[in-house]
Amino acid sequence: MYQVLGIPFGYLLDWIYQTIGFGSYAVSIILLTLITRLLTVPSSITQQKGMAKTQRIQSKVRKIQTKYAGDQRRIQEETTALYQREGYNPMSAGCTPMLLQFVILFGLIGAIYYPLTNFLHFTKEDVEILKSALALDSKNIQAELLVMENIDKLKVLFAEGKLKGIEASQLAMIENVDFKIFGISLGVKPTDKGVTNWVWLVPVLSFLTSMLSGVYSMIKQKQQNPAAGGGPMMGCMMFGMPLLSLYFVINYPIGIGVYWIASGLFGFISTVIIGYFYSPKKTLARIMVDETVERRSKEENAKRIAAKKDE
Repeated sequence: MYQVLGIPFGYLLDWIYQTIGFGSYAVSIILLTLITRLLTVPSSITQQKGMAKTQRIQSKVRKIQTKYAGDQRRIQEETTALYQREGYNPMSAGCTPMLLQFVILFGLIGAIYYPLTNFLHFTKEDVEILKSALALDSKNIQAELLVMENIDKLKVLFAEGKLKGIEASQLAMIENVDFKIFGISLGVKPTDKGVTNWVWLVPVLSFLTSMLSGVYSMIKQKQQNPAAGGGPMMGCMMFGMPLLSLYFVINYPIGIGVYWIASGLFGFISTVIIGYFYSPKKTLARIMVDETVERRSKEENAKRIAAKKDE
């Protein structure tokens, strides 16, 4: 999957790198993360409105459960009828932001693992020549990263006339790519031998920033509705994604960690801003106003129709 998704993401990162990325692959990843987070804002607002509507409808559901206690079939029928009247879908959990995050994740994995193919757009033949020059196994997933990191050896081989089929301009393209952050290649993994200890800060920061939105949401929910429990969904969102990020960042290049740290920070900022402008109380008030306007409009239309019939 990441090999396929790596192709469009490689072109997208190349465009960002050349235009607004300041010639830095790491900055390009951060900007890509920001752009995608902005694209999910409408979906996040819809989620917030859905949460407010859920709080409103829960009281009506409890009344049905109390009224028809013991008759599960009637409770189900009345609850379904209530959902239809309210235009409410309990299954619409708003998975778009999460799905988009996975698409970005696998796309970045493909773009980072295959920078020659997906970012610099070298042909397969040229990539194989470079791998063979360094005696790298073609099936090695990190082979293209190793080519990037051993550009000095390739330049020596080229100067000695031992690198046939590759032009000097291609080697210059590899050399000019800023594929590092704080002097460390974005292609190294925390588990690689010989990496500096500070590389382990990447998965730690990734885990902590992923926790921010979950902890904030839990605190706000407790403040707005103390009687409501967190529930398994809240626990899954609070600990599931941070743990998943920890797994990916430890076992994949730290470029993935750069994405996840940026995603966590931008996600937290987005959650705070959307929570302020679309708090459950404010959103619920807007919903009730809209429903009142809609109901009165229907009543007025009904009166007009009745008046015409009387005429």
